[in-house]
Amino acid sequence: MTEKNEKKKAVPGSGLVQGLATTFKNMVTPAHTHQYPDTPPELAPRTRGVIALIEENCTSCMLCARECPDWCIYIDSHKETIPAPTPGGRERSRNVLDRFAIDFSLCMYCGICIEVCPFDALEWSPEFEYAEYDLRDLLHEKERLGEWVETIPPPVALDDAAEEPKEISLAQKAAAKKQAALDAAAQPAAPEPPAEPRGSAE
Repeated sequence: MTEKNEKKKAVPGSGLVQGLATTFKNMVTPAHTHQYPDTPPELAPRTRGVIALIEENCTSCMLCARECPDWCIYIDSHKETIPAPTPGGRERSRNVLDRFAIDFSLCMYCGICIEVCPFDALEWSPEFEYAEYDLRDLLHEKERLGEWVETIPPPVALDDAAEEPKEISLAQKAAAKKQAALDAAAQPAAPEPPAEPRGSAE
């Protein structure tokens, strides 16, 4: 035990005085109370409120359902044959999404499903007012998940000091190269000089 602690222990009632000092300090400090629900709270841009489904981006790859640690994502789909666009072409098949549901009574909002989705079909929405009296109503089907899409905030702007993404620089180089080729093709060819006569007067 240090000498400082020994002095504090030697003074009777020092702990009580420190506790009362903390109490009085909090009494005179103004409280920052948000009058919810009359005043909506100011949420951070990346608030994890509810998961929204962009149905047209989903390919029924089942990657989100396999990676979900709570197994709270349910997906049903079927294959559909697309006829060949040209005669003699090959028919193609695609997955058609029949059901996409998330049970928010099991979800722990880890965000793994959003991170692993290769087609950005799942996004975070800051909406959090979807409490229910019955747990069974927390099973949101694709129709309700699609309603949250309108509440997805725009992406956060990049930091001014951050490096430019490689994809942007590569796209700019490719665009500049293509434009240079188009400009070169649009320029008229230089006229050839007139040919000199073969015979000359002596």
